[in-house]
Amino acid sequence: MARRTRRSPQQAMELVRQIDESVANGKTAAESCMQAKINKATYFRWRKRYCGAGDGQSQRLRELEQENANLRRLVSELSLHKLALRDIIASGGL
Repeated sequence: MARRTRRSPQQAMELVRQIDESVANGKTAAESCMQAKINKATYFRWRKRYCGAGDGQSQRLRELEQENANLRRLVSELSLHKLALRDIIASGGL
């Protein structure tokens, strides 16, 4: 079974752009996808999703990803605090 890799939306948009350039230069989409080591269906799915993404949309996407990372960090930090407080209460430390 092939190893599955996750790519960020920016990486996916870059691959779609590179494959589009290859196709414009005379290669087939299948050849370009094989060279990029992605499935042809994946290319078309990414193209459908990210093709209309202009600079403003990609900037907004980066901002949302950053906000999401910050929120995840905050949730994990609060979860650690909660566990620590439970341990203190359980041991009768307060």
